[in-house]
Amino acid sequence: MMTTSVKTAVISVTCLAFFASCGSTDRRVREDAFEVETGRESKSSVDDGSSLLDIFKDGGDKVKVNRFLWTATLQVLDFLPVESADPFTGVISTGFGRPPGGGQQYRATVLISDPALDARSLNVALQTRGGASVSTATKRAVEDAILTRARQLRVEAKGF
Repeated sequence: MMTTSVKTAVISVTCLAFFASCGSTDRRVREDAFEVETGRESKSSVDDGSSLLDIFKDGGDKVKVNRFLWTATLQVLDFLPVESADPFTGVISTGFGRPPGGGQQYRATVLISDPALDARSLNVALQTRGGASVSTATKRAVEDAILTRARQLRVEAKGF
């Protein structure tokens, strides 16, 4: 039987050898190992110096947001206090507010999911303070107002 100190020494030497083999050495990669001889890919697309961690640098969860829809949403819903607005994900969340000339308080969450100036790019969710359901006509009227204002902003921007 081995004593405890001998077992400890054997385990220590084994771990040391294992970790020493994991160390970095000057390993060179053959340049021609990444060349593609046939197909649509080129060497630059295979060996472009990027890594898997580049998705975190670029913000892999970013959504391109239409600037006219973004601005129009903030202008049309200016009577609601903005709680959060994230142009990287395209979400605008507001607190409760009363529209001019209205009696009911509303809260809105807007998602702009595409860079196109299109109705499919705009998703509006409305809630009331009392928990009553918001009619489809009201929701559609808010969406139409945002889309109309976004188109106006685009026409105005053509001059610049």
